[in-house]
Amino acid sequence: MASIAYIAASVNRFNQAGDVSSESLLAFGSSRLVGLWNINDDIDSGISATLPGHEGLVTCVRFLTKDVLLSADDKGTLLLWKQNELKWKMAVKCQTHSKAISSICVHQNRIVTGSSDGLVKVWVFTQGETDEVIEFQVIPLKGKYPLALALTYLPHTRVSILAIAGTDTAVQLWLQSEETFVHSATLAGHEDWIRCLAFKPASDGEPLVLASGSQDATIRLWSIEAWRRVTSSSAASTSTIGELSDELLDVFEASLGELGDADEGGKQISLKRHILSTKSGSGSAGQQFSVTFDALLVGHEGGITSLAWRPDVKFTSTPTLLSTSTDSSLILWSPSTVSQDGSASVWINRQRFGDIGGQRLGGFVGGSWTLHGRETVAWGWAGACRRWRCSTTFSDQSQGDETWREVGAISGHNGPVKGLSWSPRGEYLISAGLDQTSRIHGNITASNQSSFWHELGRPQIHGYDLLDAVFIDPLRFASVADEKVVRIFEAPRRFIEVLEVLGVAQFPEHDHNRPQSANVPPLGLSNKAVGEGSTCFFLQGLTSIGTTQIQRPNDGELASLTLWPEVEKVFGHGYESVTIAVSNSRHLIATACKATSAEHAVVRVYDTKNYRPFGQPLLGHILTVTRIAFSPDDKLVLSVSRDRSWRLFQIQEGLGKENHKMAYVTTEYYIKGYMPVAADKTHGRIIWDCAWAMEGDIFATASRDKTVKIWSKEENILHWSITTTIKTKAPATAVAFAPGDLHARQNILFGMRHLAIGLETGDIIIYSNKVGSSASDWRIELSIDTSIAHVDHIHRLAWRPTIGSSSELASCSEDGTLRILKVQLTTD
Repeated sequence: MASIAYIAASVNRFNQAGDVSSESLLAFGSSRLVGLWNINDDIDSGISATLPGHEGLVTCVRFLTKDVLLSADDKGTLLLWKQNELKWKMAVKCQTHSKAISSICVHQNRIVTGSSDGLVKVWVFTQGETDEVIEFQVIPLKGKYPLALALTYLPHTRVSILAIAGTDTAVQLWLQSEETFVHSATLAGHEDWIRCLAFKPASDGEPLVLASGSQDATIRLWSIEAWRRVTSSSAASTSTIGELSDELLDVFEASLGELGDADEGGKQISLKRHILSTKSGSGSAGQQFSVTFDALLVGHEGGITSLAWRPDVKFTSTPTLLSTSTDSSLILWSPSTVSQDGSASVWINRQRFGDIGGQRLGGFVGGSWTLHGRETVAWGWAGACRRWRCSTTFSDQSQGDETWREVGAISGHNGPVKGLSWSPRGEYLISAGLDQTSRIHGNITASNQSSFWHELGRPQIHGYDLLDAVFIDPLRFASVADEKVVRIFEAPRRFIEVLEVLGVAQFPEHDHNRPQSANVPPLGLSNKAVGEGSTCFFLQGLTSIGTTQIQRPNDGELASLTLWPEVEKVFGHGYESVTIAVSNSRHLIATACKATSAEHAVVRVYDTKNYRPFGQPLLGHILTVTRIAFSPDDKLVLSVSRDRSWRLFQIQEGLGKENHKMAYVTTEYYIKGYMPVAADKTHGRIIWDCAWAMEGDIFATASRDKTVKIWSKEENILHWSITTTIKTKAPATAVAFAPGDLHARQNILFGMRHLAIGLETGDIIIYSNKVGSSASDWRIELSIDTSIAHVDHIHRLAWRPTIGSSSELASCSEDGTLRILKVQLTTD
């Protein structure tokens, strides 16, 4: 039995990749998965599940109802999910477009999709014995690509209006005429592509408002309301004035156009009134509606990426529009005053969140409202979410009294995760990914004694893709990236303070005597220590666990305030590093690099006290070494390679001193390093991973040839033979033996050991073997499919170093997610 304890994932880099249901469930695209985060203002439990099913990158996610979810990908596929007994299951999968779907909007049972094939399609969702999504209409855009869609009813009617915008500067309005949509108006005014559209439904006495956001950094509001022609009998005294006013407005508009053409950066304001006419039918008379430009919102310094109207909230009736931008800001807009007829006077910037000056690369990509308008959430270019909570109570009536504060949100690597490592005692976990970051994840204990995993630090933000990281001790780790250097980092005092306040771990007093934090100098790659400083500002006000609500670091703080100082660089390899391993005593590290010849396909071992080479490089392979593993007593080093072979090296001690119990001796005079003792080339394809059982009598190798081989030693250390071959349905890419109580295994008959195997498909299989039985007797104990595990190549598996029947298994994958699974293991 397995369950999800933690998922770290990022949001895909699309403005419509996330949506929030009426129950405050955020669904978002993460690589080829749809992630689910139940946002709660009391408990932040993180991502609860991911939905597999897409074969391409998820680009759009929309809720049709609170129980029906739509997701689309860059291969033109649309998936419809339905919730049944708290579980989401795929109900419909259809190929809607030949190219990537760029936008989705929904209303009632209608679905409108836009694609980079230049088509907008209208669909109808029907429920019955079998759910169906039926194509209703195809709208060609004649060479333009739709980037934004919005659909709703005209005020006080059942006539649908569809707004389409994209790779031009105009918004097209299409009205429902009988059963199809017909083009009715074109709204001009923007100066660049239009990225987002949002309708604010009309309420009593108020017009329908359409907001459009463009890459020209402006937002335009368009008012749509019923139009009645003013007759001479009802307004004879004002007819001349009205005609004169129309003429003056035409002249004024023309002058604005000339000004916009003549002056660089001029903003053209369109005052043209568009008339929309609906056909009569089913006993109802036709109606006319006017569309007029209402307001121009200027305040962002970069392109607008998303717009969202605030749901009706109890403590304010003022309309509020949320906008996100590439300038790394999120703005809440609302009118300064609202007249009795519902028309707004001047729209102003009420609140502004984010980073000053647009310092974060790429800014915000999308955003939405959550918790019924009491919170906002936005996701950035790097995929992490940030959210802000309004502390205004229902008794407050004034918009100006609203106060907002940033709270924690979900985060994860924005790309494949290549390596992970538990701290020596298992309190926290470090991961390394191709998004050029390493991240530390810990289990926070909340005031109600419940605990949840979250990202707590980002110790390394690098200029190269990070490939692996290992803990040397609880406050020191080594990492390798797509460069020739091994970098060593030590934790600053700020990290210790964060973990102690959040209840993750406790440290002795002498560990607090270290630099306060670190930063990266301009044009540099090495984190430099920063002096003493003050306590981290996100820890201020936290007095003790259980008496104060715990505030963990948000994404802005993680990216700027949680770096670790770099204390050492280790050189030696001639090409870019590939993997790193640490000995069980934590006294040695071993590294390997990319290689196409025997000269560079070596393993280099270093002493972690002075980072000098420990003995000579370990020779024997002829292609890149993919993984290295130390035996439990550190007397043997196992390496596997792309050359389809594994090699075993044994530590060599000098004759002047007998030492059979320790694998490491401080005096180099008695140590010659590791020497080759065994090798094998039985596998038919590349060997991806290897692992030792904690008893040290067997090890496992995982290969692309769809086998995992278990090897045991014979009487002579030079001979290791295959005890069993486990065949897998897909290439085996990662293996890990579960920890346990070695003393109990040696003294209790029929003790169990467990082996986790990760596959290229993302599945995880756990095998078990009785210690008292033959080493060849392995059986499947548990199979974890993609609904809980990954959907792509698993790069690493690592059991949490704890003892018990309920174990935790960490895994990382090419699909960009890091997971911790709770696994119930058999003990007999």
